[in-house]
Amino acid sequence: MYWDVVEARVVDHLEFMVTFADGLTGRVRMLPSHLRGVFEKLQEPAVFSQLSVVDGFVSWPGELDLAPDAMYDEIKQNGVWVLS
Repeated sequence: MYWDVVEARVVDHLEFMVTFADGLTGRVRMLPSHLRGVFEKLQEPAVFSQLSVVDGFVSWPGELDLAPDAMYDEIKQNGVWVLS
């Protein structure tokens, strides 16, 4: 799908850039208030830096991932997706 993530790279702690299958690029910023429950371990820089792309999803070890369709829609409208 056009919203599949094809590339992701960490640019700062809790921030990364993504590129989608259709060429759209943008930034994702995760605020500490979003990092609860299963996402809490992403507060650790060593864990957050293990970001990768698996089957079109931005993923981390432990089966953590973010929905690419919601990410795509927000980035297309605003250039950035802030998770708070």
